[in-house]
Amino acid sequence: MPNIPWEKRPSDSSNIVWRYSKNPIINWNPIPGVARIFNSAVIPHNGEFIGIFRADHRNGRPYLHAGRSKDGINWQIDTDKINWIDKNGNPVPPGYAYDPRIVKIENTYYVTWCTEFYGPTIGVGMTKDFKSFIRLENAFLPFNRNGVLFPRKINGNYIMLNRPSDIGHTPFGDIFLSESPDMQYWGRHRHVMGKGDIGWWQSTKIGAGPIPIETTEGWLLFYHGVICTCNGFVYSMGTALLDINQPDKVLYRTGDYLLTPELEYETVGFVPNVVFPCGALYDADTGRITIYYGAADTYTAIAFTQVDELIYYIKENSVIDE
Repeated sequence: MPNIPWEKRPSDSSNIVWRYSKNPIINWNPIPGVARIFNSAVIPHNGEFIGIFRADHRNGRPYLHAGRSKDGINWQIDTDKINWIDKNGNPVPPGYAYDPRIVKIENTYYVTWCTEFYGPTIGVGMTKDFKSFIRLENAFLPFNRNGVLFPRKINGNYIMLNRPSDIGHTPFGDIFLSESPDMQYWGRHRHVMGKGDIGWWQSTKIGAGPIPIETTEGWLLFYHGVICTCNGFVYSMGTALLDINQPDKVLYRTGDYLLTPELEYETVGFVPNVVFPCGALYDADTGRITIYYGAADTYTAIAFTQVDELIYYIKENSVIDE
């Protein structure tokens, strides 16, 4: 993937993750009828890029829209929301949909998102051509958020990270892992990692971010952590390495955040003080990683890191015993 978006680290910065100088890449009122696009996911496709975007319509409800880009920065986003059908071709009644992830497993693209089922839970869908989108069964009972699939089966099963929640804004939350033999029945649930005092920035709740990246050192996971301050929630981004064959086992995890709301488009918006990673592109040849994140529940922005430097940083700053 040599053509993923990339910008060198600024000469005056030593940050392990650095922002794109022209952020945000998607601004207010990006397409007709849509006020904001943020917390969205991107995947390479035929030498270019396709995104599944959270689009908050002007009626206040979020839906999923597909979009296409040649460079991963400038996007043509469909004005119509994704219309799901079931396996028999029948339309599926629309419900709210937000914070999608997308992954290719074997020859199929799978989309997960937070959907409406007597409260929030994880919706699952699939496509092979980005023209027809087939809705599968919801993964879990309510209440659950942040469904993130691994990019391949492990020990013969599909694997999904998720976070049990409540019906509101969830002033608690740990990351769990669930398995499925068929993308329909989910079980063998395991606890992966929890919030806590390893860093105040993640003391209230945590949730999985982009699709985990497979490396020789383990599964590289970006995640969001939340602290409840006197002025409300603040969302930041952290990272961890999970065991390659037993991904509920955390090998390393940093106590410090990698990215936190600092610039105006992250601190001022519809929901201030939010950095929420949902997508990542990785070029194995160069080790470059491009991270897509929602900023202040208003904008789409990107940031960059280098895999070898990041893994070294995780190990050197880990709060997990080896």
